[in-house]
Amino acid sequence: MTLWLLTLTTAYLLGSIPFGYLLVRFVRQEDVRDTGSGNIGATNVARAGGTVLGIFTLILDALKGFIAVFLVMQFAPNTAQGPSTLAISAAVAAVVGHVFPIWLRFRGGKGIATALGVFIALVPLVALSSVGVFALIVATTRLVSLGSIIAAVSIPFLAILLVPHRSTALLVGLSFISLLSIIKHHANIVRLLKGKESRFGSSKDSDPTDKVNA
Repeated sequence: MTLWLLTLTTAYLLGSIPFGYLLVRFVRQEDVRDTGSGNIGATNVARAGGTVLGIFTLILDALKGFIAVFLVMQFAPNTAQGPSTLAISAAVAAVVGHVFPIWLRFRGGKGIATALGVFIALVPLVALSSVGVFALIVATTRLVSLGSIIAAVSIPFLAILLVPHRSTALLVGLSFISLLSIIKHHANIVRLLKGKESRFGSSKDSDPTDKVNA
């Protein structure tokens, strides 16, 4: 019980580090939440602080998710049915930490980059395939949010196709993370349905009145 509590708390705290917020605050002395959609993720950080800060945010958000799971896998390695239940739980905790960070009054991001990090640790082939799905959608539509949503939807199905030995816990964990990320895109989904979502490379920012973090 102590091991589980320590593991989940550590994973949550790692996931809750708001790198996008911190980078813009330290480099630009601005609050990224006051720009565009109010998103603390890489896309809005790039809008607020430039492409370099956006790339660093993406990498760091993914890295914290990867580390949270990788550390657990050192003492709770994979079983015949895939990743251990403890590692899967740590993955969920890390993404929940990013989405509901204690440091920002539980108003965080959408979890896409952090989810990518935990997927790389848990199911690398699935993670790589989902990146391909994301890249294809964005290249075709220039809609980053649509690419993120479809990539999230694809995760459980890719796991079924690409992971021969998988536990029910793995599918439940992956599905939960994907569903959480999709739910956090609710404002984007509304704009997509209305045809008002900004396209990548467009000079038009997201609706500044939409302060739902991403």
